[in-house]
Amino acid sequence: MVRRFIGIDLGTSGLRLVVLDTNGACALQLRRPWPEGREQSPQTWLEAVRSLLRTVSEQVPSEPVALAVDGTSGSLLLLDAAGIPVAPALMYDDARALHEAARLKVIAPRDSAAHGATSSAAKLLWLRAQGALSGASRVLHQAEWIAAQLRGEFSHGDENNALKLGYDPVAGGWPAWWRAELGEHARLLPEIVATGTPLGRIDSAWAADTGLHPESQVVAGTTDSIAGFLATGVTDTRTGVTSLGSTLVLKQLCDRPLFDPESGVYSHRVLGHWLVGGASNCGGAVLAKHFSPELLDQLSARIDPQTDSGLDYYPLPGPGERFPVTDPAYVPRLDPRPADDAHFLHGMLEGMARIEAAGYRRLAQLGTAPVDRIVTVGGGARNMAWTAIRSRLNGVPIANAPHEEAAWGAALLAMHAFGATPY
Repeated sequence: MVRRFIGIDLGTSGLRLVVLDTNGACALQLRRPWPEGREQSPQTWLEAVRSLLRTVSEQVPSEPVALAVDGTSGSLLLLDAAGIPVAPALMYDDARALHEAARLKVIAPRDSAAHGATSSAAKLLWLRAQGALSGASRVLHQAEWIAAQLRGEFSHGDENNALKLGYDPVAGGWPAWWRAELGEHARLLPEIVATGTPLGRIDSAWAADTGLHPESQVVAGTTDSIAGFLATGVTDTRTGVTSLGSTLVLKQLCDRPLFDPESGVYSHRVLGHWLVGGASNCGGAVLAKHFSPELLDQLSARIDPQTDSGLDYYPLPGPGERFPVTDPAYVPRLDPRPADDAHFLHGMLEGMARIEAAGYRRLAQLGTAPVDRIVTVGGGARNMAWTAIRSRLNGVPIANAPHEEAAWGAALLAMHAFGATPY
């Protein structure tokens, strides 16, 4: 019988792990940062997971556990028959596949999440154009690969990660147009199971190496933003969930799936619900380019969030936007820059709040219920000035989620797989 539930979050800035008991109480939280970069070493992820699982075994009683993994959406790996990467990982924000995105715009249905230069479908076509598919046996996303390593079996992916690889969650399969485009390389596509599906026991070598109980189970995982949503416990259709991490991600439950590639809106099926959302490139990454964490806190304390800065910014860390408009050449707007850094920060925070408000308006235009409150997860939730600015510009109350770690949501996903949560 499973006694503990582990959520592993491979986020944009590092690895986080949460252990919950059968009552949902937290028994342990661990984290480890890693260097950022467009191409990351999968071996770094693997060794970090291994190290933290060893720590779990040292600090938590040796009982069967269930594990679920979340990772950055669209981060793609090519694998050989043994599950070893044959090329560098292409990360979630890699937008080199402009030509391939143009091809997908022609062949993919309008409501497919495969659109866009950062989609994993575009990345796979880009890898094909580079001749990188020779010798590859499987393509998996970041979270899927870690789960596969834990099981020692590399044939399965999950519905949420597969969405941007062209998977059709409504029909429940890889569509014919995509198989036709890939031709012989369609064999690389994994077998997809629903997020939260028990996949089987942990590989015996992993159990022996980490000290985890050999009867521990691996559960099909999800993306980091969906895990963050699950951590909030939100179950109604009028509450928006905003993740303020390196990027800005909006999520909202809906009674039907919604897709709109022009504004970067897509839908995931999660535990019997439809989760609609989009992800902007604005967020903590652009703030980090201009301010240290300490300076950010100091300057935020000088901001009056109830007054307008008078600045019209669209803060991005570099060219390209995904939501609420999709434009890989979209130019950041951060001029003019005032002499006062607090004034500059004020304008940046307002600019990101306007992007958030525009995002929720776009979701409502497409068919979600208008939000009457917003719950926030991510590091930006701690900035009270930003919260007040967001509430003013969104026109609704904003609260922090009781649990904001994506790893917590992944652990809840593992609990759900064994009937231990209300989701």
